[in-house]
Amino acid sequence: MRKLNDVLKKTGVEVYREITAVALYSMITSLILVVVVMFVPLMAALLLLPVLYMPLFYGVCYAYHRKTERGKSRLKDVFQGALKGLGPAVVMGFFFVVMALILWSTWWYYGGKEGIGYLAIGVFQTYFVIMALISQFYTFQLVIQEGMGIFKAMAYSVKLFLKFPGYTLGASFQAFCVAIPLVLTVVGFGFLFNGMWAIYQHKVTYNVLNPEEAKPAEDGIAASEARGVSV
Repeated sequence: MRKLNDVLKKTGVEVYREITAVALYSMITSLILVVVVMFVPLMAALLLLPVLYMPLFYGVCYAYHRKTERGKSRLKDVFQGALKGLGPAVVMGFFFVVMALILWSTWWYYGGKEGIGYLAIGVFQTYFVIMALISQFYTFQLVIQEGMGIFKAMAYSVKLFLKFPGYTLGASFQAFCVAIPLVLTVVGFGFLFNGMWAIYQHKVTYNVLNPEEAKPAEDGIAASEARGVSV
């Protein structure tokens, strides 16, 4: 199995090679995110994000997977993936919304109360939400790479997390460390994050699913991949 630092380096090289596709795909999905977050009331946004944003996010992941199969990236793969993965994307979107609501309600209720017991509950709930989110690190890729149904993929992602806890936590931490600077620059997040995430998550998941084959297979892909974006 590749080390995480090696996977991160490979991701960086791939992002550089495919920067046009990464920027284009990220921009398309980010436009939906910006419109919903900035111009839609909060409660409506919580309903629209899983239905509008998450399918496109899934579509970016699907587009990169298709690229690894045929060596060429196409814009229409994003939209085809969004339609094909509408169900899984919506399910995962509402899962994230529920986790966010649990975290918000926990600190809204217990954060204003005095006492170490309330603080302990808040910390435990936060830990629970973080672990629940990390446990789903592989879900989209299991649907895409292995053709699993969404609920089977969610359960198997938990199994992989329990089987490789250090690896999964490390991958999540690396992704977090990359995401924070992009979020702070705003523009960087809009033009890079979704495409970078699709590449990184694909490589990490492939590495876990094929520990003995990951290195030669990915090297072969990198050597044979064509450049550019087709519409």
